[in-house]
Amino acid sequence: MSSFNAIAATLKLRSGLSLGADKDYLVRARLEPILKRREFPSLEVLADRMRTDSGLEREVVEAMTTNETLFFRDGRPFDHLRDVLLPMLHRDRPKGAVLRIWSAAASTGQEAYSLAMLISEMGPVLAGRVIEIVGTDIARTPLARGEEGLYSQFEVQRGLPARLLVKYFKKEDAGWRINRALRDMVGFREWNLLSDLSGLGRFDIIFCRNVLIYFDHATKTRTLEAISRQLAPDGVIYLGGAETVLGLTTALVSMPGEHCIFQKNSITVP
Repeated sequence: MSSFNAIAATLKLRSGLSLGADKDYLVRARLEPILKRREFPSLEVLADRMRTDSGLEREVVEAMTTNETLFFRDGRPFDHLRDVLLPMLHRDRPKGAVLRIWSAAASTGQEAYSLAMLISEMGPVLAGRVIEIVGTDIARTPLARGEEGLYSQFEVQRGLPARLLVKYFKKEDAGWRINRALRDMVGFREWNLLSDLSGLGRFDIIFCRNVLIYFDHATKTRTLEAISRQLAPDGVIYLGGAETVLGLTTALVSMPGEHCIFQKNSITVP
């Protein structure tokens, strides 16, 4: 088995990431820092060492699954959440019931903190409602950055309105740190989407955007059906703009007039 095939097989098994032979360049680019840090002369050596070094395997999985993220990426889901879904759930839920939001594949936390800022900005609309945000990722290193809540000048300039930067962040020598109140709204947990998700509990809102595009058909189906089981009966899942459930599962159906917002199919899913 070639080094590329060995690495690709490990990634598929551990993370669901499906890499064709045309992604050889991506593997080499992502793993080059590991080669240098570990002083491996080639991918062949790395692939061989991975068989007996679980720490190295984790490094490789993290390097290949840490993807681009930014604040308020693709504004439509946030607009829908603010204008439609949160007011509706707040109205329909019993007083005192906690609303739970899951940011899957949260990476360094920009999506989770975007949700926290959106909720904070809604103020009186959600008066008295406790909202819990959970961000998960397979990779521990980016999650640690999310927990720290410290972002570079480059990162805060990507998608974050200046007004919210001034309101919710404090400038430090190393960058911009999001305030304690918002950090307290978000909990980060290391979790593999291919593992048993029941320990995360039920969620009213799930953001799982730009994740499925890296999976093959079978893994997409498995993931969607597993995630749907964690969704409250009247909850909603937001997928990426290029993602769909069509041809993958009947557990979810699109909301009327929306192409990347889905709800449980009450006919097929309990």
